[in-house]
Amino acid sequence: MARVVHFEITADNPRRAAEFYSKAFGWKIEDGGAPFTYLLAETGPNDGMGINGAFMDRNDTKQAVINTISVDKWEDAAQAVRDAGGEVTMEKTEVPGIGWFAYCRDTEGNFFGILESLPMPGPGAGEAERG
Repeated sequence: MARVVHFEITADNPRRAAEFYSKAFGWKIEDGGAPFTYLLAETGPNDGMGINGAFMDRNDTKQAVINTISVDKWEDAAQAVRDAGGEVTMEKTEVPGIGWFAYCRDTEGNFFGILESLPMPGPGAGEAERG
């Protein structure tokens, strides 16, 4: 099965976009060393969960990718988005069995999602039903 292993967020101003995600979500940003604007984004520890990506110049106005960002608490993340200059474009919505979700827009007009996942069942979950 193929999995997403990297993302690229295109922007009219990649540095401004990278600053937004760094401020809102604590991502570590560094120059990718390419002969064009390519800013690498480390989104968290490299422990097998999640992916890293990059910010680059937008070359096509129709170019779009919607990424969903896992957050610890929906309300805190929504406020961080606003504080960083972004916008929450949708009310907090329950995704049954998954968690709480909403679409947001960054400083470059890109849409992305924030998701507070429901707690994962711990060891022994469901054993009472099996009796």
